[in-house]
Amino acid sequence: MRRVLLAEDDPAIAEPLARALSREGYDVVLSGDGAGALARAGDGVDLVVLDLGLPDVDGLEVCRRLRAAGRTMPVLVLTARADEVDTVVGLDAGADDYVTKPFRLAELLARVRALMRRGGENGAAAGPAVLESRGVRLDPPSRRAWVDGQELSLAAKEYDLLRVLLREAGAVVPRDTLMREVWGAEWFGSTKTLDMHVSWLRRKLGDAITNPRYITTVRGVGFRFERD
Repeated sequence: MRRVLLAEDDPAIAEPLARALSREGYDVVLSGDGAGALARAGDGVDLVVLDLGLPDVDGLEVCRRLRAAGRTMPVLVLTARADEVDTVVGLDAGADDYVTKPFRLAELLARVRALMRRGGENGAAAGPAVLESRGVRLDPPSRRAWVDGQELSLAAKEYDLLRVLLREAGAVVPRDTLMREVWGAEWFGSTKTLDMHVSWLRRKLGDAITNPRYITTVRGVGFRFERD
């Protein structure tokens, strides 16, 4: 049974959401604060649903600490802060997706399913044991990646994005293909999230904004990872 850590301090949200996740077949672990979420995240958790407004340690800091500790499970952020700055900061901290409050339960559950599904799809679609181009090396079985021998710390969606681009190195990958493979068929948002994740990935690769070495934007079509 897949395990979900639900970090939410409002019982009016946490309790019905936990019941809904349980009905979907997930083993739900609850935490009402950031310290508890950090403590429970190592207990075989497959996904974290994380409220930004947690007491003691806020959700952004929880997410940063999880990524700094090498935790690669997907993180779905819940936020009442709908302005774009907080959304971008949340993704920059290592979150994979976000839902703004008040949210539709069906949409949230669809996002959870899409994030959970990536694990099974990666195994089937990983391709060769190692993907490599221009000094960027990716090992699908271990979900690890390196650039010029230096290991990268990638959020789950950043890793999945890099995997698809490296797999198709030298070819343009259309935006809708990336959205379908990385976010799943049940994605509800716009491709603006894709642009943000490409930006985060470029930053971690040390890619230049102009005349990039790794990821080239093909306007109106998609993105291309350059071949050696």
